[in-house]
Amino acid sequence: MPDFQQSALIIVDVQNDFLPGGALAVPDGNEVIAPVNILSGMGFAAVIATQDWHPADHCSFTTQDGPWPVHCIAASTGADFPSALHLRPVSHIIHKGMAQDRDSYSAFFDNDHETSTGLDHLLHGLKVSHVVVCGLALDFCVAATTRDAMRCGFRTDIALEACRGITSDQAPLLHDLQTHGVGLIKNI
Repeated sequence: MPDFQQSALIIVDVQNDFLPGGALAVPDGNEVIAPVNILSGMGFAAVIATQDWHPADHCSFTTQDGPWPVHCIAASTGADFPSALHLRPVSHIIHKGMAQDRDSYSAFFDNDHETSTGLDHLLHGLKVSHVVVCGLALDFCVAATTRDAMRCGFRTDIALEACRGITSDQAPLLHDLQTHGVGLIKNI
């Protein structure tokens, strides 16, 4: 088993609204739960879970002329973690997308790339030098989190078995991330 004592696992947006039957379901999103549960028990220095945590009138919603259906309203069932996700290993939860006027795909920053969620400071304070990112959706929030992790100075890997995307062809995205130094963990 790899040594993850200076590493953090970042579980991105594994929430009911992103699973089959949810308001913004990622195809086969439920298939990430078992691999995420395995990863979370692998001795990481920190296990961080993120949640989209939107106000009811969030700018990203189609009801506000945004691109997405209403999803992950703060404290709603849709914003909850699924019951099958093991939460005991989770040391910190980061809420994102809380401001009405801007979205937040990344676990590190709102989409304005200036407003921090505090995750970078938390991880640096914990002396973490490496992050493994997994969750939903690979082509949006996982990718944004991965890019920002690199910008914040963390060695960064994506656990592919524990990710699903909205689009079917992830190869161009993964190639782009690899050319920017992101590692791909293919098997857990």
